[in-house]
Amino acid sequence: MSQMSIESFDDLLLLARQQPDPQRLLFVFTQPELPEGHTAEQAERFAAGAGGHLAPVVCVDKTPEELSSFAALVEESQQAAQDWVVMFVAALSGQAGVGPGEEQVEQSLRYMVEGIRTGRVASFLAFDRQGSLLQLSNG
Repeated sequence: MSQMSIESFDDLLLLARQQPDPQRLLFVFTQPELPEGHTAEQAERFAAGAGGHLAPVVCVDKTPEELSSFAALVEESQQAAQDWVVMFVAALSGQAGVGPGEEQVEQSLRYMVEGIRTGRVASFLAFDRQGSLLQLSNG
């Protein structure tokens, strides 16, 4: 994708729709969880709304044309019966007028999930449930 300032989910959709080759938007929805082997202090902090790490709960891919708005995507994610706090997004571009293949999409989603699990999130966009763009860095 070309460089344009993305400040909202709508900016992301607009930019994806403007690309010369077909795009797939990859989404990984996450929720906080305690790490295995956590301490009592970590559990207390987590119960108070701090600490923990983000764990992937749902992955999905869509073309920009399949998405009408952030609200529609949130509603669809709720139908998957999964609560989430942060949504990570990446774009996958096709070539020569042909969109990315299913194998490429699946491999890219696996890469995203692994990146999130290991804290390598700087290359993804991140949005909260209200659609605000979050600034995250590798942890």
